[in-house]
Amino acid sequence: MIIAPILPQIGAQLAVESHLLGTLVTAYAFAVGIFALIVGPISDRIGRRKILLYGTASMTLSLLLHVFATGYWSFLLVRAITGAAGGILSGSAVSYIGDYFPYEKRGWANGWVMSGAASGQVLGIPLGTILSEKVAFYAPFVLFSITMALTFILIWRYLPQPSVEQRQYKISIKNSVSDYWVMLKRPEIGSASVAYMVMFLSISMFIVYLPSWLTYQFRVTSEDIALMFFVGGIANVMTGPNAGRFSDVVGRKKLILLSCSGTALIMGISTFVIQEFYIVYFLFFITMMLVAMRISPFQALLSEIVSGNNRGSLMSLTVSLGQLGFGIGGAFAGVVYSKVNYFTSTIIGAFFILSAGLIIWKFVPEPELKTKPTKILVS
Repeated sequence: MIIAPILPQIGAQLAVESHLLGTLVTAYAFAVGIFALIVGPISDRIGRRKILLYGTASMTLSLLLHVFATGYWSFLLVRAITGAAGGILSGSAVSYIGDYFPYEKRGWANGWVMSGAASGQVLGIPLGTILSEKVAFYAPFVLFSITMALTFILIWRYLPQPSVEQRQYKISIKNSVSDYWVMLKRPEIGSASVAYMVMFLSISMFIVYLPSWLTYQFRVTSEDIALMFFVGGIANVMTGPNAGRFSDVVGRKKLILLSCSGTALIMGISTFVIQEFYIVYFLFFITMMLVAMRISPFQALLSEIVSGNNRGSLMSLTVSLGQLGFGIGGAFAGVVYSKVNYFTSTIIGAFFILSAGLIIWKFVPEPELKTKPTKILVS
């Protein structure tokens, strides 16, 4: 979401060929995946709060490094370093919710946390898109480093360590690999992990080159792209908390399957329907609603599959596979976009999101909601 709307600016300012732009997404995603796998078991051992502090500090510094990128290879390296910091954060952020809130309230909690991320999309991404054109490609990353530094302070001052059982045995590569393998051999975890990866691959096929296609097709400006992501962020903020709370009542899988089906439809018809640029605002609004409808329930579902002292490992495993899927999708989308067309990329994305929905429907069981959740209120 951060880099996709400014890919045209990065390509122009650093003289990067269009088919290579997707690899900038891939470098970040792969690094997130690798470091999420490493840090997951560590967070189970030392606690989420410490990992969140290390992650926000690392992300603050890595975002500032974008100032020193002068070409494709240096920018690729900086994106990989930033991805490593993201890997430290990602699994632990989701695991913290699982540690702190009971299962019957995790949809609600995930919804509010994701609405915070969406609020950042509403404010930060449009501003960053404009700054990348008016100032320089690195300007939005400097802006985001400031907000990440503020996040570090908030965690340090106000976020407690949840009371959850922590691992007692020594963390090692052998133990970690063994634990991941044991988890993946469980049918529900293996299926959920594959579905998570396929979902991210699908979204990557659709999102990464959407701004580039719109820029080429309609000669739009950075302000137009910024407004599109602003509209999408509004949809995310509106949907996230209510989708999470609603899933606490009706269950997670119903919303996930509805989201997958709707997203596939939007992807499949997008290039036919968008004959004028203003139509993309409506379609992107619906797309982000569907994404928000899926994320909070799925994360809540995943957090209950294992016990608390393995939750960090599982969430990091799924984050890792999700980022792997996003990275593969970004690189593949670049090839498809430059060698074939954007329409083909959207059809491939639609196929994969439908496949993810089928996997979840068939192979991922839904934990029982044991208590009656709180009443749903429209925020």
